[in-house]
Amino acid sequence: MSKANPIELQKHLSGVDYPAKRDDLVAAAERNGADKDTLELVRNLPDRTYEGPSGVSKEIGG
Repeated sequence: MSKANPIELQKHLSGVDYPAKRDDLVAAAERNGADKDTLELVRNLPDRTYEGPSGVSKEIGG
């Protein structure tokens, strides 16, 4: 999985109410106009609940 810019990633995940499941993150990224590469990264996250933005960034490797 390629790395994403953590600042850009969090812009695309704005409005997420944590803790959040992967599907919530995907929906937020789509709603916030994420590009296809960012959407792919979010869709490929493990299907679990994320406690906050730092957990998402850590999982993606940002």
